[in-house]
Amino acid sequence: MSFIGRREFLAGVVGGVAGVMFGGGSLFGAGRKKPNVLFIAIDDLNDWVGCLGGHPDTITPNLDRLAGRGVLFTNAHCAAPACGPSRSSLMTGVLPCVSGYYKNGQPFFRKNPALKNAVTIPQHFMANGYTAIGAGKIHHGSDHDAASWDEYWPSKTKMKPGDPLPAKRPVSGIPRTAHFDWGPLDNPDKAMGDWQVADWVIGQIKKDHDKPLFLGCGFYRPHLPWYVPQKYFDKFPLDMITLPDVKDDDLADVPAMGQKMAVRKVVYEDGAKAKSIDEILAATPGCDHARVVKHEQWRQAVQGYLASINFVDTCLGRVVQALDERKDADEWVVILWSDHGWHLGEKLHWRKFSLWEEATHNVMMCVAPGVTMPGGRCDEPVNLIDIYPTLVDVCGLTKKDGLDGISLAGQLLDPKTEKTEPTLTTHGRENHSLRSKRWRYTRYADGGEELYDHKSDPMEWTNLADKDGYAKIKKNMKAYLPKTNAEKFTLATKGKGAGRKT
Repeated sequence: MSFIGRREFLAGVVGGVAGVMFGGGSLFGAGRKKPNVLFIAIDDLNDWVGCLGGHPDTITPNLDRLAGRGVLFTNAHCAAPACGPSRSSLMTGVLPCVSGYYKNGQPFFRKNPALKNAVTIPQHFMANGYTAIGAGKIHHGSDHDAASWDEYWPSKTKMKPGDPLPAKRPVSGIPRTAHFDWGPLDNPDKAMGDWQVADWVIGQIKKDHDKPLFLGCGFYRPHLPWYVPQKYFDKFPLDMITLPDVKDDDLADVPAMGQKMAVRKVVYEDGAKAKSIDEILAATPGCDHARVVKHEQWRQAVQGYLASINFVDTCLGRVVQALDERKDADEWVVILWSDHGWHLGEKLHWRKFSLWEEATHNVMMCVAPGVTMPGGRCDEPVNLIDIYPTLVDVCGLTKKDGLDGISLAGQLLDPKTEKTEPTLTTHGRENHSLRSKRWRYTRYADGGEELYDHKSDPMEWTNLADKDGYAKIKKNMKAYLPKTNAEKFTLATKGKGAGRKT
C-alpha cells in the first residue's frame, strides 16, 4: 500500500470510530447545534513556548493556559517548512508531494491543476451550514483566497493591516537584509497589525451569529522583521539571553544537500576533517549565520524573536479572554497551530527552509468540549495536514474525500492513543524527512541520508545513517517515503506531472 493509500485507510478507520464516539458523527450528539470554531494561526513560531520547553527565557502564559485546557501535540510537524506550501497543504488537505507546491514563490495555489478545485477547510464548513469569516494571515500572502470566506478583514484582497517601522533600518546594522531585521518600536500596541486583527476577531466573538461560526484568526508575528513595541524587548535583557546550543562541526556528517540548505554551500567534502564554526563561516560569508555573527547580533536577534513571541502571546490572550466572557464559551472548538518551526543558529542556519527538527517542529493544540480533557499531552508524531480531517470528525461535518491527513480524533479523546507511522515533511521535490516518536529519517533527492535518535540526541547532532547497526531502522522508515513526487508546479509546466501515482 502506498503512503497516500495508507493515510486514507487509517483516516477512514479513525473517522469511523470517532463518528460512534461523537454520537453519529456530531460532537454534541444527534439534534444538538454544531459548535463554533476558533481557528488560530501563528506565523513562524517554533517550539519556544513554555509548555513545549523549547527555550528557557520565553514568556508565553496565554499559549500555555490554552494548551492546558485541551490536548497539546508535543510532536507536531509541518508538511513543508515554508509558509506557502505549509499553509496550502493544511488548508486543502493535499500534501506537497501530491500537488507539486513545494516552496514559496510558486504561483497562486488556485492556478495549480492539483489544487484549482480543492475545497479548503472554511469552504467545507460553509458547505455544512457554517458562516466562515476571518482576519490576518491564514493563507500565505500570495495565496490569499477570497473564495474560502464569506467575509474577510481587512478585505478579501488584503489579509492583514500594515505594521509601523523603525525610523532607521536596518536596526541590526546588517546590510542588505530586507526584512531580516529586529529592534524595538516607539509605537503603542494598537498600532500593530496583529493587535488590530485581534480587535476585529474579538468584535466577532462578542456578536451573536445566525449560523454556526468558523472564525479564522491569523497572527503575523513572530514572522520577520521582529519589530514590536519597546516594552516587549524590555522583558528580555540582553545580558540574560540564553543562546541556542550549537555544535562547532554540526554539518560535518550532513550530506551535501543538507549543507546547502543550511549555508547555501557544501562546506565539507568527502573525507574532509571537521571544521570549526569560524572556518565554516569564513567559507560561507553570505549565509545568515555568518552575517549575524560578524555583526555581533546573535543575542539581539534572539531577543527580538522572544519579544515578538511575547507580543503575539499577548494578542492571543486578548482573544481567548473575549471568548471566555461568552456564556457559551465552553461550546467552542479552539484549534491553534503555527505553520512550521524556525532556526536561530542551530545547524548554523537561520529561518525555516530545512528538514531538521528546528524547522519542522511546530505548535499545535486543540480544545474540543466534550472530547478533550484539560492537560492532555500527545507525544505521537502528528502533522498540520491532519487538522482538516480532525475538524471534520470533531465538528460532525460530512466526510471529505481526498484528504491526505489522518484524523486525530482518537488522540483528542485519549492523548496516549498510539500512531503506527511517522509523519512527513517535504522541502523541494524528493527531499523528505520522516519523524516518528523516536527517530528522524531524511532522504534527499540525490540519495543523501540522515538518521537521528531523539531518545539520545534531541539536538540531531549525530547522523547515524552511515553507522553500523541501523539498517533495519532505515528500512522501516523508508517504507513510509511517499510514492508520489509530483513535478514542481510552475506556470510553464502547467501542472505537468502533478497528482497521485497509482
